[in-house]
Amino acid sequence: MRILVTGAAGFIGYHVTLALLARGDSVLGIDNLNDYYSIALKQARRDGLAAAGGNRFTFLPLDFADQAALASALEHAEVDRIVHLGAQAGVRYSLENPRAYAQSNLVGHLNMLELARERGVAHMVYASSSSVYGGNAKLPFAVEDRVDHPLSLYAATKKADELMSETYAHLFRLPLTGLRFFTVYGPWGRPDMMMWIFTSKILAGEPIPVFNGGDMYRDFTYIDDIVAGVIACLDHPPADDGAEKAGGSTKPHALYNIGNHRSEHVLEVIRLLEEACGRKAELEMKPMQPGDVQRTYADIEAISRDLGYAPTTSVQAGVPLFVDWYRQYHRL
Repeated sequence: MRILVTGAAGFIGYHVTLALLARGDSVLGIDNLNDYYSIALKQARRDGLAAAGGNRFTFLPLDFADQAALASALEHAEVDRIVHLGAQAGVRYSLENPRAYAQSNLVGHLNMLELARERGVAHMVYASSSSVYGGNAKLPFAVEDRVDHPLSLYAATKKADELMSETYAHLFRLPLTGLRFFTVYGPWGRPDMMMWIFTSKILAGEPIPVFNGGDMYRDFTYIDDIVAGVIACLDHPPADDGAEKAGGSTKPHALYNIGNHRSEHVLEVIRLLEEACGRKAELEMKPMQPGDVQRTYADIEAISRDLGYAPTTSVQAGVPLFVDWYRQYHRL
C-alpha cells in the first residue's frame, strides 16, 4: 500500500513509518519540521526513515495546515490510506501559543479530512488524545464516557477533531478511526515530555519538577505498543454497516483508547528512572499546573475486543530501554 503519514518526523510518526516500511509498504511522509522542539532530532528521525525505506520512502517538508501547499505537493501523489499523526502537541504550551493549536489541529485536521474525501482513501487513522477526558472522575477512562469538559485548549482541539471526523463519516461515508493516546514514551521520544525531562535532569544532577506534590498518576504506554495499535487500526477500517462502533458512532467512525491499562504513580516512575540512571533524583515539589490532570488510566476493552490489542511492555521494562537509548543518542 501507499500510505501518507503526517508528522512523519515526529515521535510516533517516526516509529509508525518504520513499521510500515518494515512490512513492505511505501510511505509518503509529511512534516513541517517546526521548532517546537529540537529540529535536529526531527531531522535525525527523517534521515533514519530515508535510510530504512530507500525508494519506498518519500519525504515532503510542508505544513498540512497550508491547504494550497498541501494540494500542490500531493497533486500527482497516489495515496491509499492516511495515518494523520501530525499536530501541535503539548498541554502547557497551548496556554502560551493557542493560535498554533487552532492552525495545526483544527485547520490542519480539516485539510486532511478534505484530502481523504477528495481522494476517496480507504481509511484515515488520526491522533486524538487522552487529554479529551479532562477532569473526568470515573476511572479508567472509557471511549463511551462523555468528554465535554476539556481542561486545556489542546484537549479542546482534539475533541473538535473527533467531532469533525464524525461529520465527515456521516456526510461522505469516509472510514475514520481516532486514537486517544495515553502518555507515550520510548526511544526517539519528545524532549518536552516527562520521561525525557526527568532523565536529562537526573543525569545532569539538576532538580526535577514534580507537580501536585508527587500525587500524580499516568498510564505510561511504550512506543512499540502504540505502533502495534495504530497499525492494527489502519488495517481494519470501520464498516459502513449502521452498527454502533467503539465510541458510539453508527457511521464508519471508531474511537479507541491506546494505553497500557495501568495507572502508574509518578514517584514510582521516578524511582525506576533513578535506578536506570544510576543516581538519585533531587525533587522540586510544585503545585498542580493549569490544564493538567491528576490521573490518567485507559480502559482498552474496546480496542482489545475489536482488534486484539494487548500491550506487552511494562514501565519496569520500558523505562530502562528509554534511558539506554537516551544515553546512546547523547553519547553519555
